[in-house]
Amino acid sequence: MAEITAALVKELRERTGAGMMDCKKVLIETAGDIEGSIDLLRKKGLAAAAKKAGRTASEGLIGMALEGTEGALVEVNSETDFVARNDAFQALVTAITGEAIAAGGDVETLRAATLPTTGKSVADSLTDAIGVIGENMNLRRAVKVTVPTGVVGGYLHQQVAPGLGRIGVLVGLESTGDKAVLAEFGKQLAMHVAAANPQSVAVADLDPAVIERERAIFADQARESGKPESIIEKMVDGRLRKFYEESVLLEQTWVIDTDKKVKEAVADAAKAAGAPVKVTRFERLALGEGIVKEESDLAAEVAKLTTV
Repeated sequence: MAEITAALVKELRERTGAGMMDCKKVLIETAGDIEGSIDLLRKKGLAAAAKKAGRTASEGLIGMALEGTEGALVEVNSETDFVARNDAFQALVTAITGEAIAAGGDVETLRAATLPTTGKSVADSLTDAIGVIGENMNLRRAVKVTVPTGVVGGYLHQQVAPGLGRIGVLVGLESTGDKAVLAEFGKQLAMHVAAANPQSVAVADLDPAVIERERAIFADQARESGKPESIIEKMVDGRLRKFYEESVLLEQTWVIDTDKKVKEAVADAAKAAGAPVKVTRFERLALGEGIVKEESDLAAEVAKLTTV
């Protein structure tokens, strides 16, 4: 048997793009036969997965799990919406989501978690799925919301199957009030967050740097009008109030009743629940946000292939 050296592992990794540990394992299985190792990696789908790893995956699904005072969201990406509608992919995302609460919303912990459906880690299960389905896939994000008492409400927009959609929202409601009332209001508030996309729960939660940047912009805009400083200060205060109404959850207009602000809707929910209600936190994941999609030029690709 040939010695499994670091150089041999490195060569196999460079030729296939597979992970270091996967390369070492197959080299041991094949007694150091590098060509046989390449074939084995291909059979396992690992080499195929590596080749696809560089392709942009901006489609996929958001998974949501709710368990009373806890809730979690995950984003698992694929390259196309066609795969996102695949039953096998949906089952995989559902299984991954089922482990997200226990993983504490930490992506790396979740990647290492074992899926009951496959008996393998999330990372290895994704690799296997890449080989079978034929597209790059990626567990991109995971978040968790917890309250000491009360409920975590949730909502999925563009739901394609139970617990799966394209925008997911969690809202933490801390309260000792009626759980059924809190759950219903939590879902409504999550729907609001999905639509209005606030930056923070309350004004005090906004990053001070964001407020100062907005204040500076508003002040410069107001000075261009030639108004005196005393008037400019009032103009800036007015524009900041408008900014809060657009960006802060409790200051936003309630989407379900536009005659109210969200903070008034929270007060109404507290009366209905029979106890004070505090919105502690929200998390909103929209599928593919922040991913730069590659623009393909088919003509240029064909020309490149035919150029000698």
